[in-house]
Amino acid sequence: EVHLVESGGGLVQAGGSLRLSCAASGFTVDDYAIGWFRQAPGKEREGVSCITSDGNTYYEDSAKGRFTISSVRTTVYLEMNNLKPDDTAIYYCAAEEPLLFGATLIPRAFGSWGQGTQVTVSS
Repeated sequence: EVHLVESGGGLVQAGGSLRLSCAASGFTVDDYAIGWFRQAPGKEREGVSCITSDGNTYYEDSAKGRFTISSVRTTVYLEMNNLKPDDTAIYYCAAEEPLLFGATLIPRAFGSWGQGTQVTVSS
């Protein structure tokens, strides 16, 4: 059974950094696409970044140049730098295999989800 647990969220000032972790169990991480998504109050869940089973990485436009996704053994990380108040949201990781072509940042394409971790960026 796929099991995902996020951690690393918190309160940070604008311009600061956080590293989110997604601890995976019950499956082989390298065989899956793992995505990071976020949902702000009153907004739809959106894709932030994804790393696919072949090691390719994808980023939502606002995350490019600021966020970095990486995978080490059973943990997928999201390094977030130069954080902005608009980054405030609950961040979720999700897993899927196989992932539909072109669906790297589409929440409904992912079937297994963690419980989320809150990120709050103050101005």
